[in-house]
Amino acid sequence: MTNTITPLAAFDDNYIWCIADAQQKKAAVVDPGDAQPVLDFIEENGYELVAILVTHHHFDHTGGITKIIDTLGDMPVYGGTDTPCAHINHPLQDKDSINVLAQDFQLLTIPGHTLDHVAYHDAKNQHLFCGDTLFLGGCGRVFEGTMPQMHASLHTLMSLPADTLAYPTHEYSLANLAFAEAVEPDNLDIQKAIEQAQKLRQTGTPTLPTQLATEALINPFVRCHIPSVIVAAQQRAESKLDSQADVFATLREWKNNF
Repeated sequence: MTNTITPLAAFDDNYIWCIADAQQKKAAVVDPGDAQPVLDFIEENGYELVAILVTHHHFDHTGGITKIIDTLGDMPVYGGTDTPCAHINHPLQDKDSINVLAQDFQLLTIPGHTLDHVAYHDAKNQHLFCGDTLFLGGCGRVFEGTMPQMHASLHTLMSLPADTLAYPTHEYSLANLAFAEAVEPDNLDIQKAIEQAQKLRQTGTPTLPTQLATEALINPFVRCHIPSVIVAAQQRAESKLDSQADVFATLREWKNNF
């Protein structure tokens, strides 16, 4: 029986992803910034929570861990080795693998948004929990790392198979796509994505997950090698940009003020 992946809404626009084995009545959660949605879901479905996966230390991704453990008891809390998050009791290095609910996840270090940011990739089922690094049509702000780090981290994620389903942790899709359209106003794939996202949000339905193949067509931050994106970035910078990393940095700064 295949595990289900359910988004638990938290705060204004966060998703806590819940991986569940309905047959075994066990579950794991990714980035529980708020305990209550997790505790409610576990109780309503009669699940045992067996693991917590953390992508980075920001409070809206870790703030619920203390209450969850106080309520349900100790359990494995996975994260990167270089994290200030005190809850991590199973620190992992790049390419380390873990088995959670019969799914094998490989940890990928993807610094940029934060220095401790990691992702979890299940190669068999092509699931990717990517935190705040890759969004539908966008990427996270660069808070602790450097622009070249973030660009390289996105390249790491986009090097995974094209049919991979990415599960970001924020509902930023419409805002991201509005920026993507400003960068590439003639991109029909972006226009189609906007229409799809609008229909989903009108009914309160999450726009996520997103497929990496789709991101390759619509996301300017992973299209820094595409001529139309390069031209838009150079027009914004009012200068020639010598590398894809420079194109990325120009786009990210543009988006910060969009």
